[in-house]
Amino acid sequence: MGRQQLHPLQVVHRPLITEKGTRLSGDNKYLFEVTTAANSMQVKSAIEQAFNVRVTKVNLLNMKGKRKRDRKGRPYREAGWKKAIVTLAEGDKLELFEGV
Repeated sequence: MGRQQLHPLQVVHRPLITEKGTRLSGDNKYLFEVTTAANSMQVKSAIEQAFNVRVTKVNLLNMKGKRKRDRKGRPYREAGWKKAIVTLAEGDKLELFEGV
């Protein structure tokens, strides 16, 4: 069978603007939420096509969903998601994160 091919626009969900992300942007690293089915090569090509930059490295982390309780006190778990830390080539930067 094999893995399902993902279109580059389906891979990246949104950029993550957090304290850690703004600290990492000084090292030319940016955070994104990506689909759980994506691998490093798919994330790299999606970022390069979407933002017209060169990606040198991609680290992926599976984030576990948080435990919560509903109105009646019943416990449940939110869905997990995948985080990508993307390192850009020297001289490239994303204007999306500037001024945050």
